[in-house]
Amino acid sequence: MESMTTTDQSSPASATAQRPARPKRNQAVLEVLGKTRVSPRLLRLTLGGEGYEALNRNRNSDAYVKFLIADPASGLQPPYDMDALREHSPELMPARRTYTVRRWDDEKRRIEVDVVLHGDGEDSGIAARWADEAQPGDLLAMSGAGGGYTPAPETRRHLMLGDHAALPAIAAGLEAMDEDAQGTVLIQLDHDEDRLELEHPAGVEVRWLIGERELLLEAVDQLDLEDHEGLQIFCHVERGITKQLRAKLVKEAGIPREQISISAYWALGRIEDQFQAEKREPIGRIDD
Repeated sequence: MESMTTTDQSSPASATAQRPARPKRNQAVLEVLGKTRVSPRLLRLTLGGEGYEALNRNRNSDAYVKFLIADPASGLQPPYDMDALREHSPELMPARRTYTVRRWDDEKRRIEVDVVLHGDGEDSGIAARWADEAQPGDLLAMSGAGGGYTPAPETRRHLMLGDHAALPAIAAGLEAMDEDAQGTVLIQLDHDEDRLELEHPAGVEVRWLIGERELLLEAVDQLDLEDHEGLQIFCHVERGITKQLRAKLVKEAGIPREQISISAYWALGRIEDQFQAEKREPIGRIDD
């Protein structure tokens, strides 16, 4: 919450004048270096070049960037003057879409980002459509990287819960674990052919749940969560399921909130702009 330093309670103009300006988000412009279809509905983009240095090098396993994608019909080229667009041409503002960095390569100054492909044409989504049509040499502006979860080396046991959207973060988290790590990973997918071969410690069981999102709820009900000392949890799925999982983990199992990295990665029937805006509203809360 923003604090005010003025003591003049009668002058809204004075208070507005002292409100700090919105900080500018650093913008990196990376080049498409290659694309790989890692499963029928998962496309891996390799992005790099001189713009790599402008990225915030986040070393957490759930590091994420926000793609800035302008309508091709606008004629805009990255980087974008977001302040000028917001003031003079808000209808041309690039769309923001959030993606986990699957892998960083500091030596070659590149990142890999996995994009879930869904639907066709206008139903495919702005970022998925852009990624599917992108060609080597195309430029993409982005900001970030944010993120705050990584497997703690002192953790006795891990529990990771996710769906297709969280698969890149889960894969990166598994690779970041100690080789003697223990735990369970539950990943829900709509289609069996989208399974991946994930590198993981021998003591971590990876279970694929193929079908409805509610399979995650059923699988968590079958886990023994009575002993939660030394347990670290990563839980990022669709918003409605996330709310129900939080209730099971925090309210029913009594797991301390500080042991859980939990938030919704997306919401059913919402594009990201609406999803992000709703985070500030009651419907967007996961801790009801």
